[in-house]
Amino acid sequence: MNTHKVKVVASGKYTPETIITNKDLEKIVETSDEWIRTRTGIQERRKAETETATDMAYLAALSAIETYGYDRSKIDLVVVATITSERQTPSVANMVMGRLGLKEGIMSFDVNAACTGFVYALEIASSLISTNQYKSALVIGSERLSSVLDYSDRNTCILFGDGAGAVIIEHNEHSKASYYNASKADMSDILTVDKTIRMDGKKVYVFATDVVERSIRHILEVNQMTIDDIDAILPHQANERIIQSVAKSMGIPMEKFELNIAVYGNTSAASIPILISEYMEKNKNKRVLLVGFGGGFTWGSAIVEI
Repeated sequence: MNTHKVKVVASGKYTPETIITNKDLEKIVETSDEWIRTRTGIQERRKAETETATDMAYLAALSAIETYGYDRSKIDLVVVATITSERQTPSVANMVMGRLGLKEGIMSFDVNAACTGFVYALEIASSLISTNQYKSALVIGSERLSSVLDYSDRNTCILFGDGAGAVIIEHNEHSKASYYNASKADMSDILTVDKTIRMDGKKVYVFATDVVERSIRHILEVNQMTIDDIDAILPHQANERIIQSVAKSMGIPMEKFELNIAVYGNTSAASIPILISEYMEKNKNKRVLLVGFGGGFTWGSAIVEI
């Protein structure tokens, strides 16, 4: 476990205007609104018509800066989690840095850890701040998953959406953030993206319910905490049934989990920071537990103060 004295001081999000409902998908593939809702909890998702992953990352970052009146000149580190950059190089982080007009010479780079990407990126940024070489980190999750969807594959096209979320973290002597991130090789390509997303839904469900519970238990145990020490759990929004299964297995009331999957679907690395942004709109000085899982396989959890 890695522990750092950092705190989330600002957050923001961007989601595209175009909404794709379950009814819309009924016209494209053999599925139904009831089938999607009962099995995933998803009712609609957003689709970027013209926005790239870089555009959405920039707009989410701008939302964080403007919503909290944050002095962007303080930012000296930018880390972006994404698997859907529109180019191999320069990185999304590098492009966002330029568009925000941040000072030249700061560090910027992307992280690819699929849906766990934001939790990975947050730990990396926290570790770098702890070296005392950096003061303020902009950490973003941005995905244009519609660019890698096969809309003839009813097993995947119903699940995913587009969007971006961003947070700004700073060193704080009175706050503590701790992280647990892990991975193993998926040699059978149970969840993978080549030109499009391919997934064995049943195997992913078994994997996810196991690692989400293990990740929550681990981060609590190493911090010598119980679930009562946590104000809310902000999980990756992949499938509401996965969260319900974990809640039941661990004896945690569903009210402890924050959910927005009904309106956004699975936005991969963007799902947790979008959720953080919406949670921070109504809550201050809270201790939250983040937990994610994704292709690779990757998984991880964090306890942070916001």
